[in-house]
Amino acid sequence: MQYFAGRWTFASIALLVLTTSGLTQTCTVSLPTIAFGNVNVLSGAAVDTTATVTVSCINGQAVGQRVCISIGAGSDSDVTSRKMDDASIDKVRYDLFKDAARTQLWGSWQTAFDTAGVQLDVPQNTNGSVTVFARFLGSQQAAIPNSYSSTFTANPFVQYGNKTATACPTGGKTASTSTTATATVIKNCTVSATTLNFGSSGVISANIDQTSTIQVQCTNTTPYNVGLNAGTAPGATVTTRKMASGAKQINYSLFRDVGRTTNWGNTVGTDTAASTGTGATQNFTVFGRVPPQTTPAPGAYSDTIVATVTF
Repeated sequence: MQYFAGRWTFASIALLVLTTSGLTQTCTVSLPTIAFGNVNVLSGAAVDTTATVTVSCINGQAVGQRVCISIGAGSDSDVTSRKMDDASIDKVRYDLFKDAARTQLWGSWQTAFDTAGVQLDVPQNTNGSVTVFARFLGSQQAAIPNSYSSTFTANPFVQYGNKTATACPTGGKTASTSTTATATVIKNCTVSATTLNFGSSGVISANIDQTSTIQVQCTNTTPYNVGLNAGTAPGATVTTRKMASGAKQINYSLFRDVGRTTNWGNTVGTDTAASTGTGATQNFTVFGRVPPQTTPAPGAYSDTIVATVTF
């Protein structure tokens, strides 16, 4: 009988569990350009846009990080608002808010500008984000068309630490980034006019004079010309316009001066009215005249004139 000896071997397994709770937390922050794009200031309405602050955190305790996000004044501001500048001395106003209604200013615990920033709790080893609600402020019709910007150097600025019951500002670590706010105020004009009503007449044996008003609003410093076309009646020209009632016509003319000697046409630089915008409405008087002429049959006569602003 034979016997075989067998050998048993044992392998020991060593386990090492790593946790991040003891590692130093690190957070970074980013914010893209706060871009308002092209802004038409003539209406006086505010223009809104948004941007997103993103905070990325690694390590730290399982409770996550409490991040206090400050955004300062930017490169220009006063007690009223933040401001953007162009390459010259011109400025426009805007501001940053915590809420969509844009009633709570987003400020800085770091510098005390607008008092306080925004608190954001970021889970361990992940990202968190919060929306910046920006507004190009209204009632800036006098803004000069140009490209405007403001620079935020080392802003947003964040102060952070492991989350506790303590509200912001709290935490012993900091991080920051830089960004800009931009807007382009575009050149623009609007035009409207009142009716030129010559009233009622019998035989047209003398001049019939009346006036109407053209209202033009153009952006500040924008040169422009106002032209009036010949109207819609067959055979009309910019010097002899015609009101029509069916096939019947009455001749009339439009002038730029009270003496009714300077014709108003639509050739820029020749017979148009020129001015420069201020952002406010500017009024132009149209001096109309129906000269003596053979009186056509009774009726209601009319014409449509197109006023064109070239800028």
